[in-house]
Amino acid sequence: MNCDIPRPEYPRPGLVRSEWMNLNGKWEFEIDHGCTGRARGLAAAETLSGEILVPFCPESPLSDVNYKDFMAAVWYKRRVTLPEGWKAPGKRVLLHFGACDYETEVWVNGISVGIHRGGYVSFTFDVTDALTEGENILTVTARDDLRSHNQPAGKQSDRFASYGCFYTRTTGIWQTVWMECVPEGYIESLRLTPDVANACLDIEARCRGAEGLRLTAAATLSGREVGRAEGNVSGNVIRLKLSLTEVSLWDIGNPVLYSLSLTLGEDRAESYFGMRSIKWQNGTLILNGRPVFQRLVLDQGFYPDGIYTAPSDEELRADILRSQAMGFNGARLHEKVFEERFLYHCDCLGYIVWGEHANWQLDVSRPEAWQAFLPEWLEILQRDYSHPAIVGWCPLNETQADVDPLFVKMLYDMTHAFDPARAFIDGSGWTHVPGATDIMDCHDYEQDPEIFRATYEPLRQGEAIRIHRCREPQIPTFVSEYGGIWWSDTDQSGWGYGKRVQSREECIERFRGLTDALLDNPAISALCYTQLTDVEQEQNGLYTYDRRAKFDPAVMHAILSRRAAMEE
Repeated sequence: MNCDIPRPEYPRPGLVRSEWMNLNGKWEFEIDHGCTGRARGLAAAETLSGEILVPFCPESPLSDVNYKDFMAAVWYKRRVTLPEGWKAPGKRVLLHFGACDYETEVWVNGISVGIHRGGYVSFTFDVTDALTEGENILTVTARDDLRSHNQPAGKQSDRFASYGCFYTRTTGIWQTVWMECVPEGYIESLRLTPDVANACLDIEARCRGAEGLRLTAAATLSGREVGRAEGNVSGNVIRLKLSLTEVSLWDIGNPVLYSLSLTLGEDRAESYFGMRSIKWQNGTLILNGRPVFQRLVLDQGFYPDGIYTAPSDEELRADILRSQAMGFNGARLHEKVFEERFLYHCDCLGYIVWGEHANWQLDVSRPEAWQAFLPEWLEILQRDYSHPAIVGWCPLNETQADVDPLFVKMLYDMTHAFDPARAFIDGSGWTHVPGATDIMDCHDYEQDPEIFRATYEPLRQGEAIRIHRCREPQIPTFVSEYGGIWWSDTDQSGWGYGKRVQSREECIERFRGLTDALLDNPAISALCYTQLTDVEQEQNGLYTYDRRAKFDPAVMHAILSRRAAMEE
């Protein structure tokens, strides 16, 4: 592996194989403003007009393109020589994309090998039959029209420049591109479900070309084998129950992880899992049999040099450590589907998170929303299901009043059919659809701690309260956005919620007052502070956009980590 290329680490920690090739680095590149590239023959062209550094989007400084205006479509091209033996009989070659925004088509040696719609989740094409010995040409195009409001685009700006809480766009490839060599019969995906009560792990493996092959799964803990199971594939799936001789629980701050080795015919893969029980009771997370107060931070996953893409794997992990240093035990991964390696680091660091989608810019009152949203949401569930750090799903955020209730109910039913254990919030903060949410939450950016405290006092007696933009009074257990205190000691032009504080000390005291109001209320079991870092013009982070702490983390940690009333 050439470590001089950007983001060289293995991109899929949940299913690791040894034969793989990272395709990040210099690609030929061309912007296609008129979406005429197909007509102009770019799919079969020998060269493109420019260059880009993959996996960084062309809007980012790290891409070496740094083009900020709208791009209706973009094209990529590079030459790849396969490692020896990859074209041997009985081998398949898979081409993986971590993410590419939005509608992607791929050609290998001029042959179209597939189309994927969706800008946020990983996808794969089997390119074996299009490959040749020696040099091969890969061509990729991506169309992106977030101003149509027919595709999820999250916090990407629909104007030329960033404004408000909308930031620099991401077009095309923004996660690792890689190839992998597998046998004819191989494991395509895993679905791992811990069953603490019965001391076992339920394994569902989706396979390709593996009818009748035997799958063996062996679990180890600290190098000791603690369980083994095996069985034969029927069709394209096999389900195993792997009993464990030792059960050590994955928990917040104590993230015990097991290794899992898998053998299917000639296929060898490595994975991991955490044993933890999860359920929800009256809007409260019950983790390993005990109620947990969720001290979450809003994490939008933007970087000044890479936009949607972290400059390094170390920076993915560092953002979690920054959050924990301030006293948070988890995050809302907000209006973006975070990459698999970030979730892996959450698993390794015992950091709980909510999985979201990037619903903003998609008009969820239109029938087109179903087609643009549901298929990718199912791909997200399938990809991220096995992460022990994920405790809930929230596909929609701050939906408009005319949201299609049938669409939301379908999301609720589909998610629970796939994952019955985790909680589901239908539309965080604003519009809840009756019968389509497990938790009532709210967003509240009141800046006066006394008014903020008084708002939630009726909850102590079980009384419903009226919250900004919520149509009906409700009884929330989760204040899933609050704070957003506007402070910067260097920038006077940005924005935050409420009147800008005049000093760092004033900001800390306001943070203390707002947070105490939630920790002191026994009816509240979760909070989410806005936000971890500044993002461009939004100056309300605990860290600056370039990740410098605005406040002493020890001070903030002491405020957040004290015992909450619901923990008494």
